[in-house]
Amino acid sequence: MAAKDLDLTRSKRLFAEAQAILPGGVSSPVRAFKSVEGDPIFMQRGEGAVVWDEDGNEYIDYCCSWGPLAVGHAHPKVVAAIAEAAARGTTFGTPTVTELRMAQLVQELQPLAERLRFVSSGTEAVMSAVRASRGFTGRELLVKFDGCYHGHADYLLVKAGSGLATIGQPDSAGVPAGMANTTVVADLNDPEGFKELMAKWGEDVAAVIVEPLPANCGLLVQDVEFLRLLRSETKRYGSLLIFDEVISGFRLGPGGMAAETGIEPDLLTFGKVIGGGLPVGAYAGRKDVMDVIAPLGPVYQAGTLSGNPVAMAAGHATLELLRDGGWDALAAKGEEFERLLTPILKGFQVSLVRKGSIFWFAFQDPAPRAWRDVDREGASLYKRFHAKLLERGVYLAPSAFEVGFISTAHDSDQLEHTAQAIGDALTLAVDKTRS
Repeated sequence: MAAKDLDLTRSKRLFAEAQAILPGGVSSPVRAFKSVEGDPIFMQRGEGAVVWDEDGNEYIDYCCSWGPLAVGHAHPKVVAAIAEAAARGTTFGTPTVTELRMAQLVQELQPLAERLRFVSSGTEAVMSAVRASRGFTGRELLVKFDGCYHGHADYLLVKAGSGLATIGQPDSAGVPAGMANTTVVADLNDPEGFKELMAKWGEDVAAVIVEPLPANCGLLVQDVEFLRLLRSETKRYGSLLIFDEVISGFRLGPGGMAAETGIEPDLLTFGKVIGGGLPVGAYAGRKDVMDVIAPLGPVYQAGTLSGNPVAMAAGHATLELLRDGGWDALAAKGEEFERLLTPILKGFQVSLVRKGSIFWFAFQDPAPRAWRDVDREGASLYKRFHAKLLERGVYLAPSAFEVGFISTAHDSDQLEHTAQAIGDALTLAVDKTRS
């Protein structure tokens, strides 16, 4: 497949302007393209599965705004819902019917959401769920897993110590050590290590939070038995289990990973898809736990734009589209993508990890299940791979450890083009290591 020399003159000029006013020229670090050693591309518009940058270059998009666009860019029904809601007023700071109908739809699709509250981001959803857990149990410690990202709250920006899980140390400047010390970090897919951790700390653990499908450090598919162990151990010690389904929730299906595994966490967090491309998050779960939230209980949480009617309309339209055949389409497109790539990847030490419409290229074989086993050298290979794909009109996230997303808007021709482009890019970027 012929590559195209990209003219990114306008993007480079805009980035130079942005650096004079925005830290690093961006509003979120991963957008800066530093891990792929390039300059960020400024996007101008998107339609369906395609985006166009400020220089007029066209790409098939597999970033999908980092996951929310399950039905593609500017879906007519979503755009119409946004326009109709905005015409009535963009915000009121009061309850609205749109918020109520969205809550009812979420509960219909995910019955574990006995009570839920909308917020404005995934980070805010996790912060609030953790606060509710601490308020409900009267305990302080939180257990998270190395490599899982749950937003940028201070006590979640911690990493694991060597060996067995240990009290966390700050992983970001500006995070007080005392704040990080309320978090215990464990290894994914390590049942014995987790049981030892709970034996040591369990009586003080308010909650264990996990991405049941870790998707911010590669796509690290967990053994279901490990996730079941988290449920049984938290029940044993009176701790709560939080499933962070900000990425997997409502993308894999109506019940997300909770439904797929048959595990019932006490709380769940959502984001991404439920906003339909607008800023939305939510936390939900058991009625008795959620009832500690003000105004019913003593745990305070508020937000001026929580339940924003325009965002609620976008999310409602997206979930309706998914309910009406969208989830089946996503699953089928994911299977088609894997079928196209399987013969191509056989010549390389590269694994395609896929769960439904979420995928990741692991530059190692077999694919890892824990952050400790991820080959960091893959980042240098991904850098060249990413650049070659851009030249062939395929846009992936500018990080080796971020996942890709397929939308209902991706068609067979685009998937086939992408598979061919991936084969060409790998040939140029990665040495063949097996036949």
